Amino acid sequence: MTLLPSGVKIHVALGVTDMRKGLDGLAMLVQGLLKQDPFSGHLFLFRGRKAELLKIVFWDGTGLCLFTKRLEQSRFFWPVADEATGSVMLTQAQLSMLIEGVDWRSPEKRWRPAVAG
Repeated sequence: MTLLPSGVKIHVALGVTDMRKGLDGLAMLVQGLLKQDPFSGHLFLFRGRKAELLKIVFWDGTGLCLFTKRLEQSRFFWPVADEATGSVMLTQAQLSMLIEGVDWRSPEKRWRPAVAG
């Protein structure tokens, strides 16, 4: 099941992003670094240095949204590609696996906590 409307593209920013950036800073990276329109309705993914924090910026039609996820036990598996483009595009299935901390290049479920705290 997917919650994304058809036609939505998923752009993954290559390399490492300063995770102290908020909505405005990441939207500026989308425009400057990725040469994309942050108000297009597409998803733009950024990863921190330790690969345990992920931020997604998207425009829902009324405002910019920021989704943040931190993995407690694993790391986000980031695509490797030519740095000249600045980004790589994923499918919705690949995005789903990436968000879950599953290596989307060879899917396999990862660790799950038994209790909170």
